[in-house]
Amino acid sequence: MKRLTIVISLLALLVGTAYAQTKIDFFEAFSGPRQQWIQDRANEWNKQNPNYEVVVTPKSSYRDTLNSAILAARQGNPPALVQIFEVGSQQAKDSGLFVPVGSIPGAFDTSDYIKPVLDYYTIDGTVNSIPFNSSNAVMYVNNALMTKAGLDPKNPPKTYSGIIKACDALRAAGDTTDSCITFALHSWFFEQWMAEQNAPMANNGNGRDGRATQVLLTSQPALNIVNWIKELNDKGYYTYTGKLEDWNGSEAIFLQGQSMFHIDSTSEVNTITKAGKDGGWIATTAELPIADGADRAGVVIGGASVWIMKGVPADVQQAARSFIEYMTNTDNMISWHKLTGYFPVRISSINKLDQAGWFRDNPNYAVAFNQLLQTKSSTATAGALMGPYPQIRTIIEEAIQKVLNGASVDSAMNQAEQLANQALQQYNSNF
Repeated sequence: MKRLTIVISLLALLVGTAYAQTKIDFFEAFSGPRQQWIQDRANEWNKQNPNYEVVVTPKSSYRDTLNSAILAARQGNPPALVQIFEVGSQQAKDSGLFVPVGSIPGAFDTSDYIKPVLDYYTIDGTVNSIPFNSSNAVMYVNNALMTKAGLDPKNPPKTYSGIIKACDALRAAGDTTDSCITFALHSWFFEQWMAEQNAPMANNGNGRDGRATQVLLTSQPALNIVNWIKELNDKGYYTYTGKLEDWNGSEAIFLQGQSMFHIDSTSEVNTITKAGKDGGWIATTAELPIADGADRAGVVIGGASVWIMKGVPADVQQAARSFIEYMTNTDNMISWHKLTGYFPVRISSINKLDQAGWFRDNPNYAVAFNQLLQTKSSTATAGALMGPYPQIRTIIEEAIQKVLNGASVDSAMNQAEQLANQALQQYNSNF
């Protein structure tokens, strides 16, 4: 009887071993419905691939996701997959902890990815990560306030001066809202407006022809942006919550009907369109206003991609890439787009949406695609590569905040450039 028990126990152990699943840890930065969407895709893939289990671990922010992955790797327990925001790309590459997705054995076809999106994650001719949640900035318009100002909501302003004139008209109409335009005090918008002027954020081809050694914050395009924001603020037309990077706060200002225009990510199209409808007014989207006299060059993508870490077995790397390819396939990207407003990264997804009449029936989603697809390929619109980019973003935001509080544009941006260059030089000294 004892021998029989031992045999049964050994058989159970062998069966358990045969069906043991290999974990694929995935660190990502979302919460709520977006995190649940990722989990749902993981559940689907896991059923199709019973030898592996994708384990999704949400982190509190993009910065925390990258830092947590690097710490885990240095402690000898790296996740297989990491969602990294676009400005973390140079740091991720420099860390030496990630493997370019194209170098993993097995075919990896990039032909279906939208070129401006793929361009951002291509460094030194190598595709380093798989694009996932991608967006650009658009302008949201409160149609009721446009009409009140005597303006045509179907013809929103397209330039900095056009915004000023529209705000003048709103004030002349006796509007009592708190402002005319709101957007979060976030460097991402500054970066978009630099790209629209085909102006690099850094030297050496925006860090793409060689490692960036200087940040270009006192160029005329940079001053155009900050001088415009100062004029808006001085006239009482711009408002924000007073906090840096307060996306939700600025969006709330717009949704409460306290501004005619709102600059935000296309990832908020679904939320803002629905909120306007629920509030009894119409919110539409428009292209970003650009500097007067500039030829519209296009936008830089925002969002994140998924990187694969070294330090995990080769078969896990292959399986991890397989999961991300599944998560970002044609139909899943359509589902993701409809849920979030992020645009799908695949050309086939766009074609399928277009054939189904999605953009015709939902024109608010079309603006971001048009901006992206009309973007002219250049090092400026490909986006800057700088190791301490997150730190440099904060420096830019603090400089603009100083201007809003009374500092001169020249002094604030000169100081910002010096601080940004110091951060860049300190970072580069490690390589």
